[in-house]
Amino acid sequence: MTTEGRQARLRWAGRLETFVGLRYIWSRSGNRFISFISLISMLGITIGVAVLIVVLSVVNGFETELRARILSMTSHAAVSGYTSGLDNWPAARVVAMENPRVIAAAPYVEGEGMLVHGDKVSGVAVRGVLPEEELQVSGIGDKMVQGTLTDLIPGRYGIVLGVALARELQVGVGDRVILAVNQGTITPAGIMPRLRRFVVSGLFEAGMYEYDRGTAFVHMTDAARMYRMGEEVSGLRLRLDDLFQAPVVVREVARSLGGSYYVTDWTRQHRNFFRSIALSKRMLFTVLLLVVGVAAFNIVSTLVMVVKDKQSDIAILRTLGASPRSIMSVFTLQGTLIGVLGILGGIALGVLVALNTETLVHGLEAALDTRFLAPDVYFITDLPAEIRASDLVVVCTTAILLCMVSTIYPAWRGARTQPAEALRYE
Repeated sequence: MTTEGRQARLRWAGRLETFVGLRYIWSRSGNRFISFISLISMLGITIGVAVLIVVLSVVNGFETELRARILSMTSHAAVSGYTSGLDNWPAARVVAMENPRVIAAAPYVEGEGMLVHGDKVSGVAVRGVLPEEELQVSGIGDKMVQGTLTDLIPGRYGIVLGVALARELQVGVGDRVILAVNQGTITPAGIMPRLRRFVVSGLFEAGMYEYDRGTAFVHMTDAARMYRMGEEVSGLRLRLDDLFQAPVVVREVARSLGGSYYVTDWTRQHRNFFRSIALSKRMLFTVLLLVVGVAAFNIVSTLVMVVKDKQSDIAILRTLGASPRSIMSVFTLQGTLIGVLGILGGIALGVLVALNTETLVHGLEAALDTRFLAPDVYFITDLPAEIRASDLVVVCTTAILLCMVSTIYPAWRGARTQPAEALRYE
């Protein structure tokens, strides 16, 4: 046989396999139960893929939202003194700004204290800042709901509280609170904590319970006096052009300063959060992939029934010259097409649900009169979703592979059909 003849035969065989495989999916006559089982297999794959996409999108959205809210209150990186405060911070700031990837640098004084208002008492993390500089390294300015950060004036002892903390202390803008710090003063009566009255000059809402409930801002000069820092500061906070390069850049800045410094960045400060999210995503993907696997292996039962029902057709095709390989291709194509249609439906359904997750969750919360996300546990009050192309590729590829694997046994069984045996009783 010539080369042209072989190529023509292959084209004919390919068209035949495609035609027969497509025709077997939806049976117009004979056993319609098989068509129903094919539909169930498609729906199972559709639901499994959709659930997997929605869950991964929600985890992605949770991670992105958490990172955005954390970085709105913290800097990308920070350099502080190794054993004590950072002295001569203006010179250190100039050196840090010489790094081309550093956009802004701001000094800060950090400490712990206790706020008192009447009979209400609450612990708080106090951050002393220079308002103009702080606005360049964090997004606190966009989170202010009353007042502005620039209302903090040295010597006036103003304080900016999170809305949850203000609610706990039952204070508002203009009210006075007492800040007690753990650096006591020795008196004849013993060690007395240092106390200072502050006026609430503003409120912020970061949307993250950890900060809204436990953080307060004061002017850096007032904080230095309260914590007896003198001319020193706790360190420098840095904003970078690429937040994912923070671990590298902050070390470069520390080396350029010379001496010993303690460096940290957002990936280290909240490492447990992001590791737990990554671990949860892997576990959810593995568990939910089993759902897709179960739906995909429903194709096995579907194709086994098709092979049993179409034995006479297979025998006729074999008699006409179809090879066992062609018979295998027919059922492999049929099973793969069932999987592809189910996957495409799952992508459409999953993307649709993921894009409307917040609306659906709010509707369910209103209908059931409950809250699915407690802010003091999950740090956020909404359920965002972020669809990533990489996740769609992984889900689709894995699902298609499972569908193709599930066609191997039925296709092999169909290819082993003996024409004489199948046609004996026809």
